[in-house]
Amino acid sequence: MQNTYLAHIDSDGREQALIDHLVGTAERAKRFAALFDSAGAAELAGLAHDLGKYSEAFQKRLHGGPRVDHATSGAFVCCQQGQICAAFAVVGHHTGLPDGGSRTDPAGTSTFYGRIAAAAQGKLENADAWRREVSLPAPLHSSCEQDPLEGMFYIRMLYSCLVDADYLDTETFMLGQERQTDGALSIDELWERLCTHIAHWFPPQGDLNRQRCAILQRCMDEGCSRSPGLFSLTVPTGGGKTVSSLAFALAHAKTHHLQRVIYVIPYTSIIEQTADVFREILGEENVLEHHSNAGFDIEDEADAKNTRMAQATENWDVPVVVTTAVQFFQSLYAYRSSQCRKLHNIAGSVVVFDEAQMLPIPYLRPCVYAMAQLVKYYGVSAVLSTATQPALEPLFREFLPTHSVTELCPATLYQWNGFRRVTIRRTGRLTWEELAGRLSEQDQVLCIVNSRKGAQTLFHLLQGEGCYHLSTLMYPAHRRTQLKEIRQRLADGLPCCVVSTSLIEAGVDVDFPAVYREEAGLDSILQAAGRCNREGKRPADESIVTVFQSEEKTPPLFAAAVGAARLTIARFEDISCQQAIHYYFQQLLDLKGDEAQDVKRLMKLMREELLPFRKVAERFQLIESPTRIIYIPLGDGQALLDRFCAGERSRRLFRKLGQYGVSVYEQHFASLNRAGDLELLEDGSAILRNTILYSEATGLSLAADGGKGLFI
Repeated sequence: MQNTYLAHIDSDGREQALIDHLVGTAERAKRFAALFDSAGAAELAGLAHDLGKYSEAFQKRLHGGPRVDHATSGAFVCCQQGQICAAFAVVGHHTGLPDGGSRTDPAGTSTFYGRIAAAAQGKLENADAWRREVSLPAPLHSSCEQDPLEGMFYIRMLYSCLVDADYLDTETFMLGQERQTDGALSIDELWERLCTHIAHWFPPQGDLNRQRCAILQRCMDEGCSRSPGLFSLTVPTGGGKTVSSLAFALAHAKTHHLQRVIYVIPYTSIIEQTADVFREILGEENVLEHHSNAGFDIEDEADAKNTRMAQATENWDVPVVVTTAVQFFQSLYAYRSSQCRKLHNIAGSVVVFDEAQMLPIPYLRPCVYAMAQLVKYYGVSAVLSTATQPALEPLFREFLPTHSVTELCPATLYQWNGFRRVTIRRTGRLTWEELAGRLSEQDQVLCIVNSRKGAQTLFHLLQGEGCYHLSTLMYPAHRRTQLKEIRQRLADGLPCCVVSTSLIEAGVDVDFPAVYREEAGLDSILQAAGRCNREGKRPADESIVTVFQSEEKTPPLFAAAVGAARLTIARFEDISCQQAIHYYFQQLLDLKGDEAQDVKRLMKLMREELLPFRKVAERFQLIESPTRIIYIPLGDGQALLDRFCAGERSRRLFRKLGQYGVSVYEQHFASLNRAGDLELLEDGSAILRNTILYSEATGLSLAADGGKGLFI
């Protein structure tokens, strides 16, 4: 038996003693888990996770030998102490959390109990040498199987502590130093920056600004006085919700010594806009923007700021994180270490769910359950922030009966009608030709339709100067250029007629004197209304939002939302009032029913099977229809693609390339490929080689197969 067992050998020959790695990992994991009173379990997992490296087989692996399962041995030791939660974390710290399986699973199966059975039969080499170096803490009370749903959630959080601690300790050894956090400010310092930013807003000038400042002041006061819990922030469009919610979050975090603020936002377009506001107020070194279109090049060592943000995407170790609902919730139901690593840094934070009405109804029950767990056990203060508050109280009463939802800005604080800037009218069914005629009568008008096909059809019927089309068939950089031109024409008072899909509703800052909205859910109608008379410079009675039915049949996806909106419109004269909004969401959830709020039966699966981590992760996919990216070699996109084809694979390049990509569904991708219009890339994406199919006016045409039109 050798005298010194090693954990790692660096490329320069430096060696890390295994006991040093175990102790270093355990100390980090213990510190992380202290936020949810699990320091002991995390310390055990940290000390046990690499016990399998105390074997001759693994020590040979360090010098080029065959792969060795070094995780199961430590998991078996945890099981011997009755610590099933720690055992799950240990067994999956490289390959991901396994399904529990059955306690009768035969040795060698890939389930947790199959692997433990193999260890029990001695099929894995594991010397007893660790007992001479490692002293495991005394057994702890373990209750992760008493409530299977809570147990799965707890194991993921414990697993997060372990894998992040393991990565960080290994990284510190390999780099020879701890991660650098220079430049990031404390929550107290960020609060001071916010106070400096808003100081000139007081005393407010004008009635509208007085109401905005009243909301802001209320949020700051509530942040200081409220205990951590579950909150709603219902602020009408134009009420300054973004800065007010940040003010609550920072005041609350400062008062209760919480570690960070996390914003969860449905769309990347809102994320980019919100992150820009926060960076302006707090400094870019304090704000991480984390979503599919935001990447950082960790290999660019010359740019320390970029490297730090690249590292922060792995574990969210920054004061303010702005991310997507997809990233947030899929991480909470994931099984892979790369996705779960950040989870422990959600604990002890303020999490703001912006545009909360956009929580996906097919996954509403598991999403609300996750929010309830974070509030109940992990020191999170959750804020549902929106102008159209969804009716989630029944779900929270079910999953979080010990907490009620506290409204931060009750309607008595301000005059809701003071923010009314439009008049909503309903008309009947219009053909595309009739609608185009109405739009042509307006100098400046926005029309939002439900489908990309409808947007292209209507646009081609328009004539005259200043007509624009917006949809996700246009690559992001193209849309951004179009929006810049649109805003300039609006500011200059020039003719401007825009046809768009719903993408323009998602927080895009434009101001039209008139808006047409194809019939949709009430939340979409009110979001569209937020693009009309946005600055309140025109009388509300002259700023008309017209809701119409098009000649297209309502897609099944929108049928329930449209039905609930019709019921609400028939019942309420003012459909923008809070009573109407609450009624709408109640009707929508009633029409959908409980089963439609958990379409993959995830809650049932977690209750009936033994800790099915992988099955849950495979079913929990917020983006149901997988898409393929087609890169457009126009503008700067051509030079970027030349670099890609030459072999460059940096994250920075991928981030820039994302601004020249269009996402399409698989059948449309295949259709274009069959026609010979694409050049396939190794990662499954493609380059559009027939650039005739991309129009400067409407973006990518999905016509293929002899002119047959395919649209989504």
